[in-house]
Amino acid sequence: MGAFLGLVLGLGLLLIWRSGPRARPITVRPGLRLLERRTERLRQAGVHGVSGAQLVGLQFAAALVTALAVLLVSGSVSIAACFGVFGFFAPTAAVARLYNRRHDELRDVWPEVVDNLSSAVRAGMALPEAVSALEVRGPEPLRPAFGRFAADYRATGRFSDCLGRLKADLADPVGDRVCESLRLARDVGGTDLGRLLRTLSTFLREDARTRAELETRQGWTVNAARLAVAAPWVVLLLLATQATTLDAFDRPAGRALLVLGGVVSVLAYRLMLRIGQLPEEKRILR
Repeated sequence: MGAFLGLVLGLGLLLIWRSGPRARPITVRPGLRLLERRTERLRQAGVHGVSGAQLVGLQFAAALVTALAVLLVSGSVSIAACFGVFGFFAPTAAVARLYNRRHDELRDVWPEVVDNLSSAVRAGMALPEAVSALEVRGPEPLRPAFGRFAADYRATGRFSDCLGRLKADLADPVGDRVCESLRLARDVGGTDLGRLLRTLSTFLREDARTRAELETRQGWTVNAARLAVAAPWVVLLLLATQATTLDAFDRPAGRALLVLGGVVSVLAYRLMLRIGQLPEEKRILR
């Protein structure tokens, strides 16, 4: 009886000790979250090897170079500072353009990828072999990613881990769904994978056709709005070679006009993008 009570007392003390204060959850500062989102955006744009912090450094470098170039041409500090702000946002605009271009390319080629996988599954090919074969049979924009998957799988033999790295490499919502479908079929088996891939291929083709029609109809409106925003600043840069113009914009009233014009241009441009933006698919299965 005494040994039993001692055992119970020991278990109680052990539970009390194990129920001590837990480690505080790791919190990520807002600045780090912003850098992580920028890094994710770069991967989605197809820019590998560049982090969010490096992109910020490139923005400051672009702002400095642009401001110095305009200052050498015009000799006006106010106009140079104004165009330096535009130069700061130029790298992010270039990344956004690369992202849109890559998104359009992947939107057109993903049905072909799904069709190749569906054909390989119907032919009885193993899933790792079917995915690795896309290094040769797949569309040109996605062959490097599937080539890295094939090399990774040959080196490790872990299909699930290789799929996870493939998802991070592709950084695409459709790629997430395809990879998770393959992972589920590999883990639990089943005979509905071919039907699922055929349904996904049909849905992707319909979505690509609808988006292409909408983007074609609104493309001329968006381009006209961009031209309307950029035209005043191009005229300002052309007029900056005149001494009277430089004197006017170096005064307090001229600087206030530049600031007001810049704020109005940015707000108008953001509003134009917001109105013309189509719903963007999020990476839920990342």
